[in-house]
Amino acid sequence: MSHPPLTGGGAIRVAIVEDDLLLREGLMRMIHDAEGLCCRAGFSTVEEALAALPHSEADVLLLDIGLPGIAGSEAVPLFRQAHPAMVIMMLTVFSDRSRVFASICNGASGYLLKSTPPAQLFDAIRAAHSGGSPLSPEIARGMVDVFQNTGSSHPPTVSLTGQEQQLLLLLAQGHSYEASARKMNVSVNTVRNYVRSVYEKLHVHSKSAAVSTALRRGLIG
Repeated sequence: MSHPPLTGGGAIRVAIVEDDLLLREGLMRMIHDAEGLCCRAGFSTVEEALAALPHSEADVLLLDIGLPGIAGSEAVPLFRQAHPAMVIMMLTVFSDRSRVFASICNGASGYLLKSTPPAQLFDAIRAAHSGGSPLSPEIARGMVDVFQNTGSSHPPTVSLTGQEQQLLLLLAQGHSYEASARKMNVSVNTVRNYVRSVYEKLHVHSKSAAVSTALRRGLIG
């Protein structure tokens, strides 16, 4: 059952799909109390959210990967089609690695562990709303580990510059654009130029998709 929308006057509007009632209600309260955020609604299933969200708009959707009915990892394209402007961030436990990767390929914008501290969760919501792709460091490291252990399933077909490869490695390790710029001794604007170039070469639209595609193709790792 969905919760009534909470008013937030200009705040980033957040909705949650999480089947654990206590976790869902706890997240809703915390987000509603956070500066610049308001929680619009909470749902226990994808089906419920798809039916109700047209009447309860959200800027950011926190989507549990493992759900009864349609899995969150499979629902990303459905939400993107129904609400193209809404940012989707996955909530997961570390054992859900395979579903994390499926969500990456389907176009989610961020991936956070359910154990992420509240302050980091709030920052991640703000970052995603501003166009970033927040990744929990544990998930970023897990992505690298899995692809390194399984090897590339496709020979490299795209040529990345040394700077672009270095940047993707830093992003895969969970570094932000700002942190990557400092490590590469370049400006943040230069990093953003590298990112745009990588997106064009890999035909992707998010940081996480760029990292996963590069790893799968053996371009980094």
